[in-house]
Amino acid sequence: MKIIDKIALVLIVIGALNWGLIALFNFDLVAAIFGDMTVLSRIVYGLVGLSGLWGIKLLFDKD
Repeated sequence: MKIIDKIALVLIVIGALNWGLIALFNFDLVAAIFGDMTVLSRIVYGLVGLSGLWGIKLLFDKD
């Protein structure tokens, strides 16, 4: 597994855990750490979203 694949997977897990916290406890961990829709939180959300798109590629890799 390439390093970019591992980074994407970690960000996908972070996103999934954040969504789980939102669903179960109405608690947004990213917003709690970086602020509500600050530049940093928007970067984190963007990276998680891009990682999700990269994850689609991982589904079809033959390696």
